[in-house]
Amino acid sequence: MGSLFGRLDDVTGDAGYERHPPRMGFFTDTSVCIGCKACEVACKEWNSVPDDGYLLTGMSYDNTQSLGASTWRHVAFVEKTVSAAEAVETTVDLGMPGNGPPPEPGQEQAAESGDDSIRWLMSSDVCKHCTHAACLDVCPTGSLFRTEYGTVVVQPDICNGCGYCVPACPYGVIDLREEDGRAFKCTLCYDRLKEGQTPACAQACPTESIQFGELSELRERADHRLAELHEKGVDVARLYGRDPEDGVGGDGAFFLLLDEPEVYGLPPDPVVTTRDLASIWKHVGAAAATLAALGVATLMGRRR
Repeated sequence: MGSLFGRLDDVTGDAGYERHPPRMGFFTDTSVCIGCKACEVACKEWNSVPDDGYLLTGMSYDNTQSLGASTWRHVAFVEKTVSAAEAVETTVDLGMPGNGPPPEPGQEQAAESGDDSIRWLMSSDVCKHCTHAACLDVCPTGSLFRTEYGTVVVQPDICNGCGYCVPACPYGVIDLREEDGRAFKCTLCYDRLKEGQTPACAQACPTESIQFGELSELRERADHRLAELHEKGVDVARLYGRDPEDGVGGDGAFFLLLDEPEVYGLPPDPVVTTRDLASIWKHVGAAAATLAALGVATLMGRRR
């Protein structure tokens, strides 16, 4: 087992790979996501992920609801009520369709009158392939492993369905499939990576909202995009999961968001759940030693 928390610049080296390719990952720019769900379909088709059943939830246009054992990509549709002025400003600044209704004739007057509008926030969520992956650290069978690309993959044929990985994930990504009780999640198309191919979801994305590549390059690209949006006055734009100093050491799949993380159903300050594991075991060991000493003392006292 490698490092459990803190900054870690060479994730694959820490996992035991002496020679390895660069760490690969996803940068999802939600400002250009149009909610087409092509990524969801491509993921299911390539990875033979079973369907979730046909269920109309009545929750916006998002019937997938969340990530799960049979949903490795989830496009969230978030409806947010904003003033008409904010809706017009966001649409003009981003210069893209799908983030809100196009300006109607006379909408500027509506903005002045204070009428509200619906703003669409769309984001394709996925496993974060954390730098410090608690799911991997707690797996007792070795079903979860770190690949040479720095990603985290589940081997279903080794999984015993214990479920330890489910509560360990700070993002609530990994899940057990009801049919057989085994854990499943995004593999970042490990089979395609080994053949030098782009993951299916990124390949299918028509707006390049999902960008795949070397993580270091993606971080630079994300910084440039964030600065570009801030220059255009989109001050709400922020990066999520990009910081190597955060509670999980940075994510292998990170995002540019147009609102608070909670609006997208993401934890605001995720922390790797195994961070205090070493200190916990030290305290457990100390407590066990104390109990053993008390037991010996009690036994010696009885003999006397």
